[in-house]
Amino acid sequence: MKILAISDVPSKALWDYCTREKLAGVDIILSCGDLPKKYLEYLTNFTAAPILYVHGNHDGSYKGDEPGGCICVDDEVYIWKGLRIMGLGGCIRYNREDTYQYTEKEMRRRARKLWFKAHRAGGIDLLLTHAPAKGLNDGGDKAHMGFETFNGLLEDYQPKWFVHGHVHLSYDAKLPRVCTHGRTTVINATERYLFEIPDPDPTARQKFFWKNPAFTTEN
Repeated sequence: MKILAISDVPSKALWDYCTREKLAGVDIILSCGDLPKKYLEYLTNFTAAPILYVHGNHDGSYKGDEPGGCICVDDEVYIWKGLRIMGLGGCIRYNREDTYQYTEKEMRRRARKLWFKAHRAGGIDLLLTHAPAKGLNDGGDKAHMGFETFNGLLEDYQPKWFVHGHVHLSYDAKLPRVCTHGRTTVINATERYLFEIPDPDPTARQKFFWKNPAFTTEN
């Protein structure tokens, strides 16, 4: 399965010069937020691959007018051809604006509400977010801090992939595009990143027990 991850900065190669050939072979497009609505809608003209997205903190214009032809997976466990995707958009709250900003407690509450859906699916394969996890290639300023909640999700669900945006690679030359955290491959999707994964095997599902995940605690 070939996945195109996009986030934050429209790719000039796609925005200005997109053709069907450039997206040929892409099975699914994952948007991590902070991209113009018209950009996502434009890409739908050149591919039959579904475009799944979560909201970024600069996507206030989406409210009441979501990108046409795309699928919002914010606050969902969405399954596509066996690939189980948990979507949690937004960033840490850093000002008073209501633009998909959340406190740590609010994000933890959102994640907790998805636990039953993840349990019913037998776990998740991919965590799709806008912000990174706290201490995992996040920023030093308040606006770009990651969520501790995401660390709990990585520990409890152990997804194979964690795809996020928000922290532009241009912010720090030392920021990796791809790294690993435990069993999880972590991908910063800034602008665009193409990667391949094995086709999901529906028979190889992890055992997901009824338990109280660490990220649900209220501390």
